[in-house]
Order: sequence, then C-alpha cells, then structure tokens
Amino acid sequence: MTASIQFAAVAKRYGPVDVIPDFSLDIAAGEFIVLLGPSGCGKSTLLRMLAGLESVSDGRIVLGGTDVTDLPPGKRGLAMVFQQYALYPHMSVFDNMAFGLRNIGVADAQVQQRVTAAAQMLELDALLQRKPGQLSGGQRQRVAIGRAVVKEPKAFLFDEPLSNLDAKLRSRTRIEIARLHKRLGSTMVFVTHDQVEAMTLADRIVVMNGGRIEQLGAPMEIYQKPRTKFVAGFVGSPAMNFLPVERVPDDQGRAVVRLYGGELLRTQVAASDALGRELCVGVRPEGLKLAEAGVISGGVELIERLGERSLAHVGLGNGTVVVAEVPVQRPLALGDVVHLQPDLDQLHVFDASGVAHHAEVRAA
Repeated sequence: MTASIQFAAVAKRYGPVDVIPDFSLDIAAGEFIVLLGPSGCGKSTLLRMLAGLESVSDGRIVLGGTDVTDLPPGKRGLAMVFQQYALYPHMSVFDNMAFGLRNIGVADAQVQQRVTAAAQMLELDALLQRKPGQLSGGQRQRVAIGRAVVKEPKAFLFDEPLSNLDAKLRSRTRIEIARLHKRLGSTMVFVTHDQVEAMTLADRIVVMNGGRIEQLGAPMEIYQKPRTKFVAGFVGSPAMNFLPVERVPDDQGRAVVRLYGGELLRTQVAASDALGRELCVGVRPEGLKLAEAGVISGGVELIERLGERSLAHVGLGNGTVVVAEVPVQRPLALGDVVHLQPDLDQLHVFDASGVAHHAEVRAA
C-alpha cells in the first residue's frame, strides 16, 4: 500500500554545522518526487533521514499519517535502492531478491510468487539462477530494484541509482524505473544531480541548494520559469546563457537593458523598481538564434553537431561565451563572425539578488 510522505520543519545538524536548516515538503501518495541538486546540497541526507539511516535533529517525518521520526529503518515499510548494488556475490539472483522476505518470515510460497512477479516485470526471469558476477551492471541494478519491489513497500527511495551505469544503460534503466512507477503507482523519492533524470522521471522536482528548497514544481515549470539564477543555471543542458546588463530608463512599461557593447534590448519583462539597475539577462540556447541584425555578435569557437540539432559556442568581445542553437544545415566554420538575437518571450531578467523576472505573455 503506497503512502504519502511529509517532512515537517526537518533539520539536520552535525555539531555546529547546519546541513539542513529547515525543510518542509508534502509528497502525495503515488507521486514521483525527484530531489535535484549539486553535491553537498543535502538531498541524500534527506533521503537517509526518511529511511531511518540518519537521525533527525529537529522536526518530524510522517509516513501515511504515522510519525516515523524515531522508528528504526526496518519498521518504516520503505525500500531503498542505493548507488552501489550491494548484492550478495555468493547468492543467486533469486536468493538476493528473496533474502529480505525470508528474514522477516514470509512463507516460501509467497516469496516464490513475489520474486517471480518482480523478475518478470524487470525482465530478470531468465537470470534468476545466475550469480551477480555473471551479470552486467544494468542487470545488477535491476536486481537491486527487484529486491526493493518484492517488499511491496509504502514508498521507494532511490539514491542516485544510475550513477554507475554507462550512458546507454542509464537511459534504458531510467525508462524501466518510469515504467515501474506507472505499473505500481507507488510513491517514489529519487535523488540525483542529473537534471535529465529529473526532467524525464519526476511528477515534481525539488531543486535544492544549501540544504534548502530553491524551487519546487513540475519539470517544465522549473525549466521554463526558473525562480532564481541558481535554478536557471543548474537545470538545462547546455546551461542557460547569462549576460550582465545595465537597466536604462523606460517609459513604456517594459524593462530596457544595455548590453556590454552598448546595444539596447527592450525585454518583455515588466518594468519595476524591484529590478534595480545592475541586472543579468538569461536565455537558453534554443532561445538564441542567428539573425542578420542580431544585437549580440561574436566569433564561433566551437560547433557541436548533435544530429538533431547543432550548438554554436560563440565568444563575445567581453570574454563571455554563449551557446546558441543553429540550423543543422547552416554551414558554419570556426572563426566565423555571427549575429544572434534572443527570443524576447524566452528572455529572463535576474536582479542583483538572483531572483528571476519572466517575460509577460504578449497578446495574440
């Protein structure tokens, strides 16, 4: 039976160091939540506190309406999949998946039924008699996931489970986890620093920074309307382009900024005293296009041919390098001088404190 999860003003301290100062989050039953952030932001610590592997300094953790803050791990009804597979090398795949059930006295017939069903779901049924040393990395990770599935937990916890896989296996296993969530409808909390994993798996993403929630929202909301410069720079590959600008007086309700070369750019962001004078504009590569009269000019330093699209790295006169998406058929060479124009609907303005101000929707 799947369950909701609530972090209520949870804090974690190691001596005088506040790793997580004050964290609150409600996760609905059946929801897939991804905790996303750089190393050291506290995401794995939160997962370990939820699992009962780390103590809580302050606050409460509630699982399905029951306070589990002080319960030992084995009493919480959770299943955790780690970055390391942690399989018993001398046991078969079947015995690795069955080990936890046998430990708690589940009847043999029930063990057989659960392991067989999980193995079929994860395409492991032909591998049940093999030892871990006879499996690929992707197969071992699926065994680790299967070991969690057979427990029929209230929620699944994933701690960077794809980090040790190569790119192809990572992509395939990511799809398998998404399918698993669809089949089981279980609550899942997934920790990663990989924004591609977050974007493709999550119902909602929790972007973390310094032990705090920087932004919480649906994947495309996070991508299209980042709340801060940190989020804008962390989510997206390649990262958002940032250019320092200066705001100039304006009397038409839209913020006008001056680029480093003196060019003026009238944004679609509402003019406001809260913006201040020293600003930064941000635009993603797909929002920066080649244009004969583009306000940004520079020389091509690198071209990434990615098949379905090409990315040009353009060096500007002030030493900044921006990345622009260019037509795959466009003949570009290193050293070519190009002009770029940002799509004003995709342009973001960040004030001195790093808070984002987004373009207003233009009337049709």
